[in-house]
Amino acid sequence: MSACAASGFAAALATRRTDTVERDLVRLVLTLVELLRHLMERQAMHRVDQADLTEEQEERLGATLMILYDRMADLCAQYGPTMEDLNLDLGPLLPPAD
Repeated sequence: MSACAASGFAAALATRRTDTVERDLVRLVLTLVELLRHLMERQAMHRVDQADLTEEQEERLGATLMILYDRMADLCAQYGPTMEDLNLDLGPLLPPAD
């Protein structure tokens, strides 16, 4: 293999590794945000069940959670993973989403 060919192969390999690292990092970040979104939803439902919120607060909270879900779906569409790919099974802490 010539030096030029080896250099081209190394550059292609580096680019591929960078793409893989970037994709994996995006998936990790989206998974963490999805986990936080689920925890926020559960906390919101708990507060609603406990009648801790005014009607206006419930409306704002619901709208905010819907916007967050839509943004997550947009990011998944942009970067490749599905929302189902991001669900973690954390047992009693956070059962998988239905």
